Amino acid sequence: MLRLGPFAARCLPAGPLCLAGSPGSFARSWLLAGDRGPLSLQVRAAAGGERVPVLKTPKGTRDHAPAQAALRDRLLSAVVSCFKRHGAAAIDTPVLELRETLVGKYGEGTKLIYELQDQGGELLALRYDLTVPFARYLAMNKVNNMKRYHVAKVYRRDNPATSRGRYREFYQCDFDIAGQFDPMIPDAECLKIVHEILSDLQLGDFVIKVNDRRILNGVFAVCGVPESKFIPACSTVDKLDKMPWEEVRSEMVGEKGLSPEAADRIGEYVQLHGGLDLIERLLQDPKLSQNKLAKEGLGDMKLLFEYLTLFGITGKISFDLSLARGLDYYTGVIFEAVLLQQENEHVEEPVSVGSVAGGGRYDGLVGMFDPKGRKVPCVGVSIGIERIFSILEQRLEASGEKLRTTETQVLVATPQKHLLAARLKLISELWDAGIKAEMLYKKDPKLLKQLQYCEDTGIPLAAIVGEQELADGVVKLRDVATRKEVDIPREKLIDEIRRRLEP
Repeated sequence: MLRLGPFAARCLPAGPLCLAGSPGSFARSWLLAGDRGPLSLQVRAAAGGERVPVLKTPKGTRDHAPAQAALRDRLLSAVVSCFKRHGAAAIDTPVLELRETLVGKYGEGTKLIYELQDQGGELLALRYDLTVPFARYLAMNKVNNMKRYHVAKVYRRDNPATSRGRYREFYQCDFDIAGQFDPMIPDAECLKIVHEILSDLQLGDFVIKVNDRRILNGVFAVCGVPESKFIPACSTVDKLDKMPWEEVRSEMVGEKGLSPEAADRIGEYVQLHGGLDLIERLLQDPKLSQNKLAKEGLGDMKLLFEYLTLFGITGKISFDLSLARGLDYYTGVIFEAVLLQQENEHVEEPVSVGSVAGGGRYDGLVGMFDPKGRKVPCVGVSIGIERIFSILEQRLEASGEKLRTTETQVLVATPQKHLLAARLKLISELWDAGIKAEMLYKKDPKLLKQLQYCEDTGIPLAAIVGEQELADGVVKLRDVATRKEVDIPREKLIDEIRRRLEP
């Protein structure tokens, strides 16, 4: 799950966005507010004014051209195929949720929720993530056991950084396991899924950081932090991947109200990272070993590493006490995958260039929605698809590789005039046989133009039917790449095309 920075309040009008009333009244309200905005220009142009309309997408959003859409489809397909390989079923939920469903679940992220109001009087908001709607779904439908995936857009009133794949409207790809199971088995599978996806996509070197909220809370407790300040302290620790410890410490003391002594003691712990050896060391720590929560968390972390060793992926796993993840609903194991970049050969340790996945255990979230407080333990992961897409897009652009935007397998072509009927009949036969086929929308296109279209769009085969082919009962099948042509009896054409298209 990509973490996002604070929202600049000046970017939007104060208060919830009200969509009630007629379209005309909505437009007038904006014109009254000021006549220099992009929307004002568009409305005036539509009303016959002299101003030219401003054609742009809203801040933090984007269009996707065919090549970009094709790349996104490939990426989503790779992620979803992994989810399906692990036995997950798909669900979908509304893009709108009741505002009360979302508020209070995201810590400091709550201020980034897009709030709006519909004509029925319900206070609504655009979904901020896919996890809270999933918990609401489980509680509402009284589901106790489920392994699901969900791919959909979410919305955040964030200050976007589009070059790094950070938007206000973006896709999330979530995999979650809900139900009462033995400790750490589902958690280990979620980490295995992250490892599989990042390895399959070949994005470069990466590390998956893991921690446990119980360990963090135990650290805060033994360092003298009052329980009421655990969550604020946690959100500050969460900034350690972006800020040096000195700045984090300063925020803890100056803004969160922690004592300098407590902050210094926290610093001794949260800058540690390692593997099983560090877990063992902390289990022997004279202070942490006396804290019930920390001891539970460290015991589960040791068990998790044992399962990850069996999966053969511990080489990419780092137990990192600085990992906090700022969302309020996490209760146990938390994790985050980051891509690494070796700056140069003189740097001993690779540096992080961005989070591409995150998740954790949230055992209490469903109970917050259930009328009887019935709890359903859950653990899940969200793949940061926009960040990954941004990386793949830049890589594709740098390589100069041309990506196919369609899946057309055959172009039906004619070499002479007055053969439109022959083309229409043949392409209909191909469509009926399930073959992806196209033809040019001209009565008498030139053959060279038709073949050039094949080369430009990557269509592998051309089925050419001319006067001689009609007389002989054959179709000339051309391999566009090699330019080799062979006459195929009409009745055998479908089988021949299928044979050539086999992987």
